[in-house]
Amino acid sequence: MQVAALLGTAAFALWRSADVSRYFNASEALLAALVMAWWTTLLGRVLTARPTPATDGVSRALTLTFPWLTSLRGALWGLTLFGILGGATPEANPVALTALLTLWGAAILASNATYGTLARLSSEPLAAAPRRRLMDWLNLSAALSLGMAVLNVVPIPGFSSAPTLSTQLVYGLGGLLDVTATLLALRALQVQPTPGGEESR
Repeated sequence: MQVAALLGTAAFALWRSADVSRYFNASEALLAALVMAWWTTLLGRVLTARPTPATDGVSRALTLTFPWLTSLRGALWGLTLFGILGGATPEANPVALTALLTLWGAAILASNATYGTLARLSSEPLAAAPRRRLMDWLNLSAALSLGMAVLNVVPIPGFSSAPTLSTQLVYGLGGLLDVTATLLALRALQVQPTPGGEESR
């Protein structure tokens, strides 16, 4: 469902805007959908304790693709930063802009870590240390995703115009699905039995 939501977001980004930014936003959503599809496949294998060799097609696809997604997101973040520093938003509240850039940057890094940690865990799905790291990153990612969902539907005066109802619905529901899926993945890992016979906590 999350993959379908990302594809819908990509289509909406192309439809709703006439400027060049729509291509960047749509590309980010499409690439995120691909990465999420491969990530979900690997997570399913981890949850059934099936090791995935490094030569596996899904593992290789995820490992090769998620750095490009992170780079694209980082480029969009950097362009926004340069625009702000260049005086493109003189009327915007600097505290709100700082919060946006901090939260957005942290979300990019947390997502990258989540993808990479699962890729490493997939070869040894019951290894304790990478499982704990993945759960920690998922926990952080859920909180950051919630914050980003709020920022996507509540405009910062002087920085972004008031969103339409359709924009709020698309990005709000997309953010809600992201948070829900992340928490479900975290819970699934927590309740999965480990070699010691206990749930991961």
